[in-house]
Amino acid sequence: MKQNLYNLGRCLIALYFLLPGIMKFAAWDQHIAMMEEHGMPMASILLPLAGLIQIGAAILIIVDRYTAIMAIVLAAMVVLINLNLHDFWNYSGIVQAHETQNFVKNLGILAGLLILAGYRWEPLSKSKISHA
Repeated sequence: MKQNLYNLGRCLIALYFLLPGIMKFAAWDQHIAMMEEHGMPMASILLPLAGLIQIGAAILIIVDRYTAIMAIVLAAMVVLINLNLHDFWNYSGIVQAHETQNFVKNLGILAGLLILAGYRWEPLSKSKISHA
């Protein structure tokens, strides 16, 4: 049962990044506009980079390869996204409520990624990340 729950959770959290990673390319203009609205510099460079990281890391997590490392990479990305794109402290009213909800939701995703990384981490002295 533990392995089944792990596999299901791992694949679900990976899908959370895979689908938005694909959408970054499918809805390019919408994502560029959102990034620019939040004052993100170099949006046309950061957007494809974010999309490729999300897609690549999600695929590796789905196949359970380098899971801990990819979870840490995505966790760092969540922190950056939260601080730059869900900056609820810069808004008021319904926009603030929406951005606060996204910020807190992402904290839950961050927690899941950290748990996933911790569950799969092996000491570096073993010179590999477990994917058994």
